[in-house]
Amino acid sequence: MDNNQEKLRKKKRREISIADMVEGVKKGDRSILARAITLVESNANSHVEKAQEVINQLLPFTGNSVRIGITGVPGAGKSTFIEAFGTHLCNKGHKVAVIAVDPSSTVSRGSILGDKTRMDTLSRNERAYVRPSPSGGTLGGVNRKTRETILLCEAAGYDVILIETIGVGQSEVVVRSMVDFFLLLVLTGAGDELQGMKKGVMELVDTIVVHKADGDNKTKARIAQEEYNQMLHYINSNTPGWRVQAFTASSLYGEGIEHIYQVVNSFVTHTKTTGFFEQRRQLQLKEWMYSMIKDQLQVMFFSHTGVKKELPLIEEEIFDGKKLATCAVRDLFTIFEGEDK
Repeated sequence: MDNNQEKLRKKKRREISIADMVEGVKKGDRSILARAITLVESNANSHVEKAQEVINQLLPFTGNSVRIGITGVPGAGKSTFIEAFGTHLCNKGHKVAVIAVDPSSTVSRGSILGDKTRMDTLSRNERAYVRPSPSGGTLGGVNRKTRETILLCEAAGYDVILIETIGVGQSEVVVRSMVDFFLLLVLTGAGDELQGMKKGVMELVDTIVVHKADGDNKTKARIAQEEYNQMLHYINSNTPGWRVQAFTASSLYGEGIEHIYQVVNSFVTHTKTTGFFEQRRQLQLKEWMYSMIKDQLQVMFFSHTGVKKELPLIEEEIFDGKKLATCAVRDLFTIFEGEDK
């Protein structure tokens, strides 16, 4: 009986109406915000539908933030920087939400980075909200779930959203497509580091920060800063009229953090004055819609009964050299378009 009562109590706690969830988020209730984000992260059809209704009702209260993406090479100290920068923003009177886009465990499908542990001071700040956001192992998961989490945080009153990327591959391109300002953290030894850094990533960023510029490393950081600034002359800015520059910072001692804050403010002023801030937001919404169309088509294609039946056989024909991949795709789409799902 006690076990049944406990299960009933937990079930009631889990259940919350759409109206109550919407009002709770609008009031900045952190517990309800967390439950709304959990709803967004769920792949269950019933949860997806409920989440969409919640977000639709909250949509008029979104968009009033500055969205900042932060990426960096392994060991660059992204979490340390975010904690220092986020705390600085809170001290300036901002409400800060941190969304850490993590790789997912192939076993548990959950976040494996433990962001609240790594950002202990910031997570305890009453003006901050730190939320790991498991990707589910797919960029599509990052795209939809992170974007919708951003909207929920904005509706809850957070006016600065910091998005930490895992710093590898296409995730940086995805995060660039959902933020206003993109910051790259690097370490000293720029010459060696640049050899392995893709030019494409450099073209995505709005500023570069040579991190851990303290102690014996301070002089090296200044040299790295100069090397980056020389190189940036040859790279086109992702933002019209904005000159991408490299700066130094030490999160350990708080040095350079205020200057980075001023750089972000200058960027926002510049892009809003030129109209590019809103233009980029609109372009991002369009990109989001088209990426969702592609994701949905992919799900429909591979869940199609005829495609699922014929796909293994067609794969074997390709492996045996009996069929060209182009012809295989054509045949599969003929099945997809011609039969009932």
